[in-house]
Amino acid sequence: MSIASLSRFTVPLASNQSSSTQGMLMPKLKYRFRVSFENFGVSGGTVELTKQVADCGRPNVKFTDQTIEVYNSKIHYAGKPTWQPLTIKLRDDVSNNVTKLVGEQNQKQFDFFEQSSAASAGDYKFLTRIEMLDGGNGTNTPTILETWELYGCYVDSTNYQTLSYTGAADVMTIDITIQYDNAQQIGPGAGMGIEGFAQKRAGTSTTGGGVPYR
Repeated sequence: MSIASLSRFTVPLASNQSSSTQGMLMPKLKYRFRVSFENFGVSGGTVELTKQVADCGRPNVKFTDQTIEVYNSKIHYAGKPTWQPLTIKLRDDVSNNVTKLVGEQNQKQFDFFEQSSAASAGDYKFLTRIEMLDGGNGTNTPTILETWELYGCYVDSTNYQTLSYTGAADVMTIDITIQYDNAQQIGPGAGMGIEGFAQKRAGTSTTGGGVPYR
């Protein structure tokens, strides 16, 4: 059948690797996601914040390059990792749900009226959860393909954007940049999380097919 040719839409591999007729894997789609927050602001409910997310980055980590000087060359090794700030764009709604929550979080980090800061970082830090979904909605419960959990978050900067008479088709957004202490990638076979490398090293985790990691 002609449809059988679809299995050849891939990269031919060596004979000792996967079959050259194995089809391409379905990629994750970047518009199927949701972002949720825990301990953000002071009102308690952050559902409206989740519904108003327009776009969101995924975590980036960078290792500090360390150098050892030797006879005729240099040796490089990885130093301490640093998680790069992450920006989330929020649609600013007419009921002020988003701007209220963002304002609460900023005020929790620093009281601008009293010019008083929080006693410790633990008083205002929150958790951010970014989930990649399979597209299920309504009667179908979405399957979570991948989860990033960001720990020790605080709002590093808030950009309320600009107003313009020429932007008739534009909507107002609030961009918040989040700095966090650590992140874990969680999911079947995830590379950087509780179900990923940590259990892979211990040999206790399994893939979706029940095969132990080795």
